[in-house]
Amino acid sequence: MDTMRRLRHRGSGLSQITRGMGTLDAEIYDSIARSPSPLLDKTMPVLTHAADHSKLWMAIAAGLAVSGRPSLQRGAARGVASLAVTSLVTNQGAKRIRRRARPSTGLIPVPRRGRRQPTSSSFPSGHSASAAAFAVGVAVESPPAGLLLSALAGLVGLSRVATGAHYPGDVVVGLGIGATVATLGTRVVPPISRPSISLADPSVVDAEPRPDGAGLVVVVNPASSDGRGRRVLDDIREALPAAEIVELDEDDDVATVFTEAAARASIVGVAGGDGTVACAARAAIDADLPLAVFPAGTFNHFARDIGCRTVEDTVDAIATGSVSRVDAVWLNDSRLILNTASIGAYPHFVRIRERLRHRISRPLATAAAIFRVIRKDAHVCIEVDGRVLDVSLFLIGNSIYQPTGFLPTRRLRLDDGLLDVRILETGHRWATLRLLGSLAAGRLERSRLYHEMQVPEFRFTAVGAPVAVSHDGEVEDSFTEAHFRVDYRRLKVYGPVHR
Repeated sequence: MDTMRRLRHRGSGLSQITRGMGTLDAEIYDSIARSPSPLLDKTMPVLTHAADHSKLWMAIAAGLAVSGRPSLQRGAARGVASLAVTSLVTNQGAKRIRRRARPSTGLIPVPRRGRRQPTSSSFPSGHSASAAAFAVGVAVESPPAGLLLSALAGLVGLSRVATGAHYPGDVVVGLGIGATVATLGTRVVPPISRPSISLADPSVVDAEPRPDGAGLVVVVNPASSDGRGRRVLDDIREALPAAEIVELDEDDDVATVFTEAAARASIVGVAGGDGTVACAARAAIDADLPLAVFPAGTFNHFARDIGCRTVEDTVDAIATGSVSRVDAVWLNDSRLILNTASIGAYPHFVRIRERLRHRISRPLATAAAIFRVIRKDAHVCIEVDGRVLDVSLFLIGNSIYQPTGFLPTRRLRLDDGLLDVRILETGHRWATLRLLGSLAAGRLERSRLYHEMQVPEFRFTAVGAPVAVSHDGEVEDSFTEAHFRVDYRRLKVYGPVHR
């Protein structure tokens, strides 16, 4: 009996709290509704209408996407993705849990009332949830922009109360749902952030401005990226009329062409994919000349990360003499690596992920690609520091990549003197289920099967058969011993210098 009394007492207390909160919610709503304010009358209906169907956030996302700033572009993508998930959770989930009638608009001044009263459940506010999701999503990648958008999201929430669409409690809960979804999204796809380590300022090289491209010899692969190389060739001729242009033929020995070009050049130029760029970099290092990279490949990882996303970026750097030093990586002191090297099934993993990414989200495409690779048991056995590892996915990058985990996308600096090593083991009991569980929870970095380190050099020994190593998009020879080391700020490149 005592137990029953305590349960009834607790239930009664909870009911009283709920009723009290509902009363407070209604009183706050009445206070806002009764407050005479010409400013609210003019601004709130316009703002709440702009937020209908997320039109306001889509317009802002479009502006951020064309801003040209990577952090804002990533913020726009993350904000829209967070908004889409939040909208689904709110409208198809939260609103069906507990229905609540909309507040009466009788106390709302006529000029301030919404154009039409919604008929769905008042709890929670979908507009507020979407606003918070977008603002927090942007803030994850760009805190200054997120701060301004958070203030705007708060005003959208206020507009929902001021126009009579929601009670304040509906808005508060909606804001909480949106912020929670966006925050959880950072566990699935970690944001790109600057490394916490302290780095020296960029090493700037004194270079003569060459607005017409005098002394530049550019080797162009016209067939790269389905003919993009030929279009780039025309742009270079127009922008840098004094430059010498050499077109690669399919029968040419690429390394020899670059060596001959470097012998008569003041600047070694290249327009092609990452593999061709690596050949040009080797020739530039051997001749102690700066390298100018014109993006003409499919992905242009190196050109993008040094700030040369377009031909115009490279032309501007040459015209102003903007040159700095970046790192290069040597494999067994003979093969130059500018971006990444990999063993095992990583190239196969990337191909699967990129194919699936056009149909499903990137995190799901990554999980599916890892599952397919592991299912085929495409692993290699290597020895690292005396420990034998069964490795399915192995990646080693020139400088620190962002974000962490197996979704590396870009580098903020290419002169930190470090290798970014990422290893995924599979030679353990229930490895596949454990890895998929870690991916689903956004905790791959904490899995015992995943290793991530930043070191100046790294070596491994193949156990059994030699291991094939691919780098910068090219599949190379197999090695029994592999030694990777950073050549600190060895390569001079044209591009904007970011301090």
